[in-house]
Amino acid sequence: MLDIIGKRFRFFLISGILVIISIISLATIGLKLGIEFSSGSMMTVRFEQQVTQSELKQELVSLGYGNAIVQRTGRGDFLIRTAALSGEDKTELGNALITRFGNLAETEFYSVSSMVAAETANNAGIAVAVAAVGILLYVTWAFRRMPRPFHYGVCAIIALLHDVLIALGIFAIFGSILNWEINLMFITGILAVIGYSINNTVVVFDRIRENLTKGISSGFEIVVNTGVVETISRCLNTSLTTVFTLVALLLFVGASIQNFTVVFLIGLIAGTFSSSCIAPSLLVVWEKGEWGRFLKRPNPAEAKAK
Repeated sequence: MLDIIGKRFRFFLISGILVIISIISLATIGLKLGIEFSSGSMMTVRFEQQVTQSELKQELVSLGYGNAIVQRTGRGDFLIRTAALSGEDKTELGNALITRFGNLAETEFYSVSSMVAAETANNAGIAVAVAAVGILLYVTWAFRRMPRPFHYGVCAIIALLHDVLIALGIFAIFGSILNWEINLMFITGILAVIGYSINNTVVVFDRIRENLTKGISSGFEIVVNTGVVETISRCLNTSLTTVFTLVALLLFVGASIQNFTVVFLIGLIAGTFSSSCIAPSLLVVWEKGEWGRFLKRPNPAEAKAK
């Protein structure tokens, strides 16, 4: 049988490196706010003639929109993000683009004020916080018949935060390279990561509970490892089929749900790892009182023996 839990501190090391990279990227690069979270206007246009992204960006700079963000969609349209435009500004910008590049079709336009943007950001934060608290209470209640049910809830939340943090950090790196901004689809993706992560974790915890009830071993670490091994193929298969779906959405649907698919894909991979290797390992660490080993330098002889 695979000894996954026996290698828990190796998995913690991998997880710690990813978390540190994510924290550094968030602290130094950060997430670029879309207009749902910061005031501005978004215009989607399609030109009849061939126009490159660099040409459009250069023209916007010459028109006084040096801070404009231009993105190309999978269908060949352009998403233009600018500061908030009045009706007159929008008309002037459209006419200037027609003069430079020929006829265009405006397929979408909307603006968000600073007040609405601030309210949206607050609501998004509340939604994530409520989801986390609800999950903690639910998992604790679901395992109420087990010794120390609160441990299950806390370990599930730690694994969940691990997944969300890695998704945020890696998305920040991609965002800086590809000029991506977060929007409401991004928040939807984060909530999907939370739901999917806790689902896999509960499946593993539930098998651990079954094995404890059956009394397959007197050793808690053996029981946990057995539960992980018995559920790992299920978690991998479920995640793999979801990855195929997300990749298909990313390739064929395009920019409209790009943020959702990318952040969900990152969080899904992190969640598959944490549900099998991090959350159950934390249960064992807590049960055996091994928290001090996170700060203790490993003994070379012990490491070699393992």
